[in-house]
Amino acid sequence: MPSPKCKICKTPLVGRAGKIFCSIICKNSYHSKLRRHTDKQAYGIDRHLHRNRSILLEVLTSKQSKVKVPRIVLEEKRFHWKYHTHFHINSSGKMMHYIYDTGWMEFSDDEVLIVRNQPDA
Repeated sequence: MPSPKCKICKTPLVGRAGKIFCSIICKNSYHSKLRRHTDKQAYGIDRHLHRNRSILLEVLTSKQSKVKVPRIVLEEKRFHWKYHTHFHINSSGKMMHYIYDTGWMEFSDDEVLIVRNQPDA
């Protein structure tokens, strides 16, 4: 049976059976590359999420906890409908999409309800 090799530099491994890297340098290098790739992918999505939340909060003034607006208002501000953090289906089967604490529900092709959950005091 051939000796296992380091994932990064392919040096034969010496030591415990489950070892993957030959040194802390190779281990750090591997995880740094992995994190860099993940961060690059997540950055674009995170930008869309933050922009969408800002648009919703702009439409929903600070004094309101919910408001119904024409869909075109969000589209003109270049809202990206496919980016949200989670969703909830209410008792009547309608889906509420959320971006963190702020959500929206499509009533029809023309109207959207925007809601902001207030934190518990």
